[in-house]
Amino acid sequence: MIKVFGHQSPDTDCTGSAIVWAWYLSNHTGVEAKPYVLGELNKETEFVLSRWGVETPALLESVASDDSVVIVDTNNPQELFENINDTEILQIIDHHKLVGGLTTEAPIDITVRTLASTASVIYDLIGEEELPEHIAGILLSCILSDTLEFRSPTTTPQDKDIAETLAAALKVNINSYASEMFAAKSDISDFTDSGLIKLDSKKFTVGDMNLRVSVIETTNPETVLARKDGIVAAMDELIAAEADVDAVLFFIVDILKEEATALTYNEATKAIIAKSFSVQVESDTEVLPGIVSRKKQILPSLKV
Repeated sequence: MIKVFGHQSPDTDCTGSAIVWAWYLSNHTGVEAKPYVLGELNKETEFVLSRWGVETPALLESVASDDSVVIVDTNNPQELFENINDTEILQIIDHHKLVGGLTTEAPIDITVRTLASTASVIYDLIGEEELPEHIAGILLSCILSDTLEFRSPTTTPQDKDIAETLAAALKVNINSYASEMFAAKSDISDFTDSGLIKLDSKKFTVGDMNLRVSVIETTNPETVLARKDGIVAAMDELIAAEADVDAVLFFIVDILKEEATALTYNEATKAIIAKSFSVQVESDTEVLPGIVSRKKQILPSLKV
């Protein structure tokens, strides 16, 4: 049994890509595969799985040396299990920059393409296969999520074409469906302050600092900002607990206004945001117009 999974703090593209690729391997290659997630799902992903009648993948809490795995939507070992290199990594399917650190005993199949979602990459790999409704629905959802309904600068014409093809086959109105997805994503009522930090969070090394970069995408940023004090307190606790994190950068992305608000809650984060985005930071928040993509706009800009 091949285990298919993506990064920790799973989002819609990560979860959906694991589901679709495990389905493809099991149904079209004769290889038995099962999708997994490495953490709690966000509300948008729960909505998507419910909408298309797909079971939530099981939570994978560890891997062993005798496991055969396929990794989707990441190639960053910091987002995976510490012993991931002990497993038999068969394949990586991704759309992020190469980070380095994953190693294998034998050559493997790696596909990394400059598309806005891993689901778009998988759609290309599947080719002309006829897709069941639930698989097409999951693919469409992943693309709309990662492109913020084509608002993100990561969006390519190919992503848009794939989404429109899938939507037409499913008889789905993209704008209406994306609005439902984003409404679900914006419901943070069930998450603790610590949970919000880890909901969509990735670890990166920038210069000599280890950063956790967290993003909340929402159509209602006021609900997140109202919890600012609790989130900041949770950040301090997280930094104290995680030896490999020197600072947490927290961005609230307003999907509709297409801007991000960074929490500049101490001198370190003020300095990083000021230097990275060439702004004068004078309060505990800083609005960054036009910033919506962690992958293409936030991470490449970070300076310490």
